Amino acid sequence: MLLVKSKELKNSNKILFKTKGLAALCASLLGFFVPAALAQSNTSYSSLSQIASIFFSLLFVIAIIFGLAYLMRRFNVTHATKGEMHVVASMMAGTKERIMVLQVGQEQHLIGVTATQISHLAKLETPLDIEADNTGSFKDKLALAMAQKINPNVSGDKS
Repeated sequence: MLLVKSKELKNSNKILFKTKGLAALCASLLGFFVPAALAQSNTSYSSLSQIASIFFSLLFVIAIIFGLAYLMRRFNVTHATKGEMHVVASMMAGTKERIMVLQVGQEQHLIGVTATQISHLAKLETPLDIEADNTGSFKDKLALAMAQKINPNVSGDKS
């Protein structure tokens, strides 16, 4: 029961954030374009209109920051690292379970990944041969397939 209520609260907070964000964006756009229209009509700003213009401009910048943060969180924008750790092999063990072999430096480790945890299963004594398992990246396969469509005489043999 408590779990259902917490999910309802989270969803209501998201809807509230979206509606407040939309209202702030509309207000900031209104504040951004209204002073420009007043400036074109050759009228001078009063101090209240200058304060409102600054306030709405600040709201516009903050709305852009929150919008970009939302997009980054939504699309999971992360930087790919070229470190000492990478996945050698992976196999699905269930709907949300996966068994993976990670290469860390010169060692390979077998791990189990579920929706809630990651477990170290074993350290491999005889490492998997990376070159034998890796028949080519998707980029290489796509380039070869496109080359074969353009020129059927191109073969996939690499010497």
